[in-house]
Amino acid sequence: MDNMLNVALPKGRLGEKVYNMFEKAGFECPSIKENNRKLIFENKELGVRYFWVKPSDVAIYVERGAADIGVAGKDILLEYEPDVYELLDLNIGKCRMAVAAKKEFRDDNQKTLIVATKFSNIAQQYYLSKGRDIDIIHLNGSIEIAPILKLSDVIVDIVETGTTLKENDLEVKENIVPISARLIANKTSYKFKSDKINKIVNEIGTQTEA
Repeated sequence: MDNMLNVALPKGRLGEKVYNMFEKAGFECPSIKENNRKLIFENKELGVRYFWVKPSDVAIYVERGAADIGVAGKDILLEYEPDVYELLDLNIGKCRMAVAAKKEFRDDNQKTLIVATKFSNIAQQYYLSKGRDIDIIHLNGSIEIAPILKLSDVIVDIVETGTTLKENDLEVKENIVPISARLIANKTSYKFKSDKINKIVNEIGTQTEA
């Protein structure tokens, strides 16, 4: 097994925040801050290798062992249910999964509720727990227009500030679950590289409490 610790970071602002936490924890890799288009960076002395991947792909890299650890949103973990260990809530990238609809919408339990969402599994589980009969329309973008164009009754989506909803005359009707960034590990890697991984968990853990 490769002795380097492979870390999948989500591209974008969240990933930069996450990298700073790793750096503070003593796992720095200065080349990652250079302005270039490289995707893989390593610090051989510390035995750590970072790579940037699309946020929704982090869990796949970790589950399949291309990365030992990574950082993924709780939304991704709930939606795809990857077979990984969830080690730590990083307390960043906070938002919530919610049900939203037009302000005047009232749910009529006699009818099947039509739900538009990117998060079909989360929506399915949520309404199953309520015993509500639903029809899911899986969309990949601009979910907010679905109720406006009468494609759906409600949407299930991530809400950060709620501004997009307000601008489209929608409002949150129910909160499903709080979302934040989580540190996850490949199950086999955790067995063989537990010392290094636990050191990271402990060091970053003190930052999330601060």
